[in-house]
Amino acid sequence: METPGRTLPVEQRHPKSLEPVTAVITIAMAVVGGFIGIHMITTLGVSPNTSVIGALVAMLIGRLNAFGLHRMRDVHRQNLVQTSISSATFAAANSLLTPIAIPFAFGRTDLVWPTLLGASLGLTIDVWVLYHSFGSQFLPATSAWPPGVAAAETIQAGDKGGRRALILLGSGIASVVVSFFGLPMSAAGVAMIGNTAALFLFGVGLMIGQYAPGILDVSLSSLFIPHGLMIGAGLVALIQAGFIMANKHPLSRLRRRGKAPETTTARQDTAEADGVDAFEASETPGDPSTVATVSSARLRRSFITGYILFVLGAVVTATVTGLVVDLSVPALIGWVLFAAFAAIVHEVIVGVAAMQAGWFPSFAVTLIFLVIGLVIHMPQVPLLVLVGYCASTGPAFADMGYDLKAGWLLRRGEPNWKAFELEGRRQQLIAGTMWFAVAIGMVALLWHTFFSQGQLPPTAKVFADTIKAGLTDPSVTHNLILWAIPGAILQLLGGTKRQLGVMFATGLLVATANACWMVFAALAFRWWWRRRRGTEGESESSLVGAGFIAGDSLYAVGRIF
Repeated sequence: METPGRTLPVEQRHPKSLEPVTAVITIAMAVVGGFIGIHMITTLGVSPNTSVIGALVAMLIGRLNAFGLHRMRDVHRQNLVQTSISSATFAAANSLLTPIAIPFAFGRTDLVWPTLLGASLGLTIDVWVLYHSFGSQFLPATSAWPPGVAAAETIQAGDKGGRRALILLGSGIASVVVSFFGLPMSAAGVAMIGNTAALFLFGVGLMIGQYAPGILDVSLSSLFIPHGLMIGAGLVALIQAGFIMANKHPLSRLRRRGKAPETTTARQDTAEADGVDAFEASETPGDPSTVATVSSARLRRSFITGYILFVLGAVVTATVTGLVVDLSVPALIGWVLFAAFAAIVHEVIVGVAAMQAGWFPSFAVTLIFLVIGLVIHMPQVPLLVLVGYCASTGPAFADMGYDLKAGWLLRRGEPNWKAFELEGRRQQLIAGTMWFAVAIGMVALLWHTFFSQGQLPPTAKVFADTIKAGLTDPSVTHNLILWAIPGAILQLLGGTKRQLGVMFATGLLVATANACWMVFAALAFRWWWRRRRGTEGESESSLVGAGFIAGDSLYAVGRIF
């Protein structure tokens, strides 16, 4: 990734994450975020999005005039702080603590430290791939990334005030009140922001997942129906990503045959085919920030390099966990290649779901690879290590996407936009380097204290118990293959923009109580409000959704106290 921000005039450069004041606050908030994540994943089984907390703290600090703290009034510095606390929360809880809790729950405490090393590598590679692919046509900055919108709107409201601040504040207060009664307001929030077709299918999946067991007297999860759907949808999503990387878009093919107009997208395709950055090739008279900053060629290189890095990480993990001694050479090679494949597929599926819905089914997708391991009769210890390595990817990938989305929204009005945007992303990555170092250190120091008191993430217990029990039902393989077919078809119909198959399967796998009604109600309100207010109504709906997500996050963090 280039860093043209250095060529800008000093007054137009993006603030540095290593500035003394910013760095101290960023590291401090990373410690807070890491503790919140560790505490909540072990007590409530969830890790909240703490972006809004970081933004609010940075705003309050900016009101102080001593020690240069007034510099935190800058929205881009607030974005760096928000990135730090949010990323540390998910890294510590989901990407590090949960993977090392799996061998502990299994009774193999000797594998905890080696698994932590493997998870740390998986986390690092995860963030690297997202950083180099964000802004592409596969992971566009213009997609929903709802928690990122909430963080950006909160920062902008604090900076500008006015009517938008009142709307955000009112919807945030309403969200806290409703969340107190157990209703998932974050579901309503994402429905006000994301793609309506994708979120409608998400809501349908949530409804079926909640009510089908009672009505049909059957457990969809025990039959692995949602998992089969996700396998089919996920495989098609990977193929779709491959077409994007190969620059094989239907529009570009039609244009070459003379059947499509020379649109912004067509010019972009031509530029990417010639190896030219899509942003520079665009002649769009409108908003240049909506054009991809990562070409198909760069996206392809990012994922190929990412897979190679995951292979190397799997080799290191196999070495430190002793698998190189326990497995034959062919089995070891197969395990390494499969572990890398599972890691990158996991991050892609989780990232796509997070991009569209703001929720990611990390537990369910990891369980898919656990079941596949059982189906192919993988020994317990290699399967144990595989699941831990796979579980380390995805959450940080999704959360960094939220943070870069927030930064993109805050930076898109700046002069010399592209240079400023790319430098801003780079500074967020540097801030991220600090947070995952803090998160790794905190997990290394605190895991024994929490685990010795029986405080383990619930998902880790499920993984360990499933591996112990093994696979006794021979129909599981049949169900996975059978239900992968409709999942694949649905994903094909939705395409890369809507991701219908992934979203429907996500709803089935998440199945949060009453979340479907929050999604449907929000979609109905959004449709009605847009008809009444037009384009301005859509903007206001996104602001209300941001308030809902922010309020739900504040309530979730407040449960700690």
